Formats: sequence, C-alpha cells, structure tokens
Amino acid sequence: MSERESSRSDGDEEVVHYDPSTSRYDLFECPDCETVVLALGDDDPPLACHGEPMQRVTDPGIGIRPPDVRQVLLQAFGLPKAGLDICLCVIGEGPLSANDVAESLGYDRSTVTRYLNKLVELGLLRRSSLNREEGGVVNVYHSVDLERMRRETLIGFYVWAGEAAGLIEDANLTKRAYLRGNTDRALPDVFWESFAGE
Repeated sequence: MSERESSRSDGDEEVVHYDPSTSRYDLFECPDCETVVLALGDDDPPLACHGEPMQRVTDPGIGIRPPDVRQVLLQAFGLPKAGLDICLCVIGEGPLSANDVAESLGYDRSTVTRYLNKLVELGLLRRSSLNREEGGVVNVYHSVDLERMRRETLIGFYVWAGEAAGLIEDANLTKRAYLRGNTDRALPDVFWESFAGE
C-alpha cells in the first residue's frame, strides 16, 4: 500500500501508511542519535550523520490521517479556501486587479484585497502598478515564477513541519520527564491542561 493509499482503522477514521517502496518521499534516521530527516524526491540522497550513512525508516509504527491540501495551506500559511481560490484565479488568469478577481469569483472586493495582500506578503503572488488609459493607477497581481513558487512553498512547508516536529518532540520530552519524576502516578488523562504552566 502506498503512502497515498489509506485504509480504515480505529473506527471509521482513514489512516495513511508509509511505504518506502512506493512513496514520493523518504524518511531517514540516525542509528546513533535521535536525528530524523524527511527527503522529497526520487533519488537516494547521500544523507549522513556523525560521518555515517543514515538508515531509511521502513516502519514508522504509526498511521496518520491523510493530509488535505486546504488544511495544509490553512495551517502552514494561514491560507483558507478564499485565499486559495484567489491565488489560483490569479495564477490561471492573471494579471488581474482586485476588482477583476472579485468579479470572477463573486467575492467581496475587500476580502479579495485582504487576501491578495497576504498572498503578496507570502511570496505566492507579486503586485505591480499599471497606468490606466483614462488616467490613474491600478494595482494588478501576477503569478510569481512557478518554479520559484514550488521551491518557496515547499521550503515554507518544511519550516512549518520542522516547527510542528519540535512541538511534538517537546510534548514527548515533557511527558517522559513527568513519568520519570512520578513513577508512582499514571499520566493524567488531560496532560496538557494539568501541566500547561510547565
């Protein structure tokens, strides 16, 4: 089963299973320390830790819920459906003004302007000014180079994923420290509410 395939587990919830033989990414770990690396691509990257080759993870021992591109964009870039719609509209039809986008999608112009500015700030779109024939200036929005967008969104996601991995590691270390210091007590059912101040 590939990582893109999912099965039902734990009731009706879908779970993704990592299969290194068919996946588009690889996970590597150091046999001597806790370093884990995610590598995207078809080639075997020459990954090493402590001067020794890292080992490919073959069984992570856990299934995860399948990712949804809308949720990924929302979580990693703060980009909900309206922002994604606006970005795709400009990429497909641009250059466009905020009025053009609002008319094309049927969104309120103020909503469109807010997301266009956010998309420029994220580096997913660029803005330029055009002189109107009848006078005045209008801002128009263009797609950035698609290869640049691919690289920057992927790196941006890796930064977010690294931050998320750090949070998970902090949670695991906090739980481990608690259990070591409280050998006579079980982990509380609501751990983070009980230890929010730590």
